[in-house]
Amino acid sequence: MKNLVEELQWRGLVHDIMPGTEEQLLKEMTTTYIGFDPTSDSLHIGSLVPIILLVHLEQFGHKPIALVGGATGMIGDPSGKSDERNLLDELTLEKNVAGIKSVLSRFLDFNSTAANAPLLVNNYDWMKDFSFINFARDVGKRITVNYMMAKDSVKKRLSGEGEGMSFTEFTYQLIQGYDFHYLYKTHHCLLQMGGSDQWGNITTGTELVRRINGEGAKAYAMTCPLITKADGSKFGKSEGGNVWLTADKTSVYKFYQFWLNTTDVDAEKYIKIFTFLDKNTIDSLIVEHHDAPHLRVLQRRLAEEVTIFVHGKDELEKAIQASAILFGNATEADLKNLDETTFLEVFDGVPQAIIARNDLEAGIDIIAVLNEKSGFFKSNGEARRALTANSISVNKVKVAEGFLLTNNELINNQFVLLQSGKKNYFVLRIV
Repeated sequence: MKNLVEELQWRGLVHDIMPGTEEQLLKEMTTTYIGFDPTSDSLHIGSLVPIILLVHLEQFGHKPIALVGGATGMIGDPSGKSDERNLLDELTLEKNVAGIKSVLSRFLDFNSTAANAPLLVNNYDWMKDFSFINFARDVGKRITVNYMMAKDSVKKRLSGEGEGMSFTEFTYQLIQGYDFHYLYKTHHCLLQMGGSDQWGNITTGTELVRRINGEGAKAYAMTCPLITKADGSKFGKSEGGNVWLTADKTSVYKFYQFWLNTTDVDAEKYIKIFTFLDKNTIDSLIVEHHDAPHLRVLQRRLAEEVTIFVHGKDELEKAIQASAILFGNATEADLKNLDETTFLEVFDGVPQAIIARNDLEAGIDIIAVLNEKSGFFKSNGEARRALTANSISVNKVKVAEGFLLTNNELINNQFVLLQSGKKNYFVLRIV
């Protein structure tokens, strides 16, 4: 087996690792699982790291299991949380589980027939018929309260401010631990991976595997660091909130722009974590970037690789095309190819005015459009001077005095883009 731990270490993807884990991964194909909390019907880019870990596992010949926490989602993981989570109702939980399964299926082929084919499981399937009495006898008996209290996720909640921790959340680590035991018994799963905040829950699982199955039972743990920005702010947030992995929540254009706008320091770190480029390629890109940082070579390659991985090559091309409209030599055809959502996002914050559709039937003189109808210019004289200087464009096409705006210029049958010079834009919305 190739050395997966070595690969993950140079990428900055190893935080804690239990002794013997690297040796186990070098010895044989090792079944490994990572859990995903169904707190939403999609996943955001914070979940990209565990997804990428599962893909690395498969590429290195190991068998990845993606576990969707239909049961644990009913309780809520206290790790890293200062307050009790709101409990989700079953309908919401079902919707979230289905959404997460759909997202994960884009990255892992759960229908593969390979020996190390990925597996998708839901812990609700084995927890739903587990009675409280049986759980207390078979699982609760194996782990002491002292052991559970020593975990950081518990200690922080009990010693911090707030209302402490409910019994419900206190049992979370036992249920997650039982998942590991169940997967160990049914799929010979020997390793659990997750974020560094999961170390307590994961090691409870390894302990439970050993205590239920005897001293000879082997189970391992490995975590990756929680991703941060160089300035200390939270990774994965933009001005509009979370950056999601589904286009209905975060458009591909905004997704691409998020990566394109990373700082030099972050781009150097992220290109190792979020892409599958090899070390030589990444080292060369970093040198190239240091030689000419203004060209933003790292950011461009990072944005391209991650967008292709999440949304595919065709969607990347559309995102690049949309970006070129603001920052490059885009054409009228490029503009008219934009869907409504992307158009509004590209020109987010650009001043707008509303024009009645009836007015376009006979055509509106460009001077009236620029002044009276929109307020883009303060006077007819100012509009006329800009036209004489050849600095006015309608939908990226230069126009002169005498031009009439008609229905032929509509983008998506509802927008017209005015431009003065290189950077001054104005959107007409036709209603």
